[in-house]
Amino acid sequence: MTESLDAARPEVAEEEAEFRSVDAQISMTLDAAVRPRPVRVAISEAQGLLCAEEVVAEHALPGFDQAAIDGYAVRSVDVRTAGQEPVQLPVVGEIAAGSRQPRRLQPGQAVRVDTGAPLPTLADAVVPLAYTDGHQAKVTVHRSVPSAGYVRRAGEDVQIGDVAVRNGDTIGSAQVGLLAAVGRAKVLVYPRPRVSIVSVGDELVDIDRTPSVGQVYDVNSYALAAAARDAGAEVSRVGIVSSEPKRLREIVEGRLLMSEIVVVAGGAGGTTGDEVHAALSDLGRIDLTRVAMHPGSVQGFGRLGPDSVPTFLLPGNPMSALVVFEVLVRPLIRAARGTRNPHRRIVGARLLSPITSTEGRRGFLRGQLLRDEANGEYLVQPLGQSGAHLLASLAEANCLINVPEELTEVAAGEQVQVTFLAQRA
Repeated sequence: MTESLDAARPEVAEEEAEFRSVDAQISMTLDAAVRPRPVRVAISEAQGLLCAEEVVAEHALPGFDQAAIDGYAVRSVDVRTAGQEPVQLPVVGEIAAGSRQPRRLQPGQAVRVDTGAPLPTLADAVVPLAYTDGHQAKVTVHRSVPSAGYVRRAGEDVQIGDVAVRNGDTIGSAQVGLLAAVGRAKVLVYPRPRVSIVSVGDELVDIDRTPSVGQVYDVNSYALAAAARDAGAEVSRVGIVSSEPKRLREIVEGRLLMSEIVVVAGGAGGTTGDEVHAALSDLGRIDLTRVAMHPGSVQGFGRLGPDSVPTFLLPGNPMSALVVFEVLVRPLIRAARGTRNPHRRIVGARLLSPITSTEGRRGFLRGQLLRDEANGEYLVQPLGQSGAHLLASLAEANCLINVPEELTEVAAGEQVQVTFLAQRA
């Protein structure tokens, strides 16, 4: 699927290595997006998923003429003069919401109705309680109402044969309500893509253990699992896996059978990266390459197993791994979900402090996006740009500042492109 990248292996000196452009890497990964097959689920489980069918209404909504407000069902002609002088009408009954007892209204009569109650025959309007004296035997009406006033007509919202929810629509609370309203108990949806997260590194220990000298907590499997969940995936956090080739290959091979995407953190760069690459090469073509970005230039991507499952090798550094995930893995998850635009929103913002970037690489620097209340202009304050290891600064960031490959410095006051990250509540 891609050209040979043996010359771009991590052991090659950086100044000698060829870099693949960020756009080329994104394009290559998005080409691998495969949407999971649709499944039929209960509408209570469909929220947040994409509809995979045209849901055609088999019932009108509302299904009958009904009162839109508590009041009195009348013939509008009988109260047309109520604006000039009060009109009195005998109240010949009451209809509650949910009543199935048919009732017929005679000229010059009124029936007390609750909101949602079916209108009696011949009634074409509802007089709100506020327009009357509220009496139960004989009501005095002080204001007229037009025909169809305060009435929900049958089929006013949805007619039989209308498309209630369209193929490709995201099912939110309103869509769930509409599906229920047209009598659909189940709906065909595209399920969330399944993503498996694996961490590799002899120095890693899980967070329920105390690290000894030279050991660190496994941050990646937790952080990347959270990022995948945020992108809309169904996540399986495998955790720490030995870099011993046979064991690693067995674990990843098993995950390929139950995942649409596999992410191996710590599988790019250094000796471990070479070992991971060698261990997984038996499962299909996977390339270690340098991408013209920072942080996270050293990374791998391929399609492994009989189903050609997209598989990423990410840096072991948590900050770099999260940035690579944001730039490359997240769009693939969104595309696999069927999202029309898999990328986050990008806006222009004025830089509040100067920044530097690496020549020849697109920079993705942490920032705090602000809004100037005076003129509505976006402002951005860089955070912790001096080190790719500064995970705390990413936790404070609500955006990534995008610095083009040809720039090494950007002065305060200059305009930059900024990618929105998830906002804190």
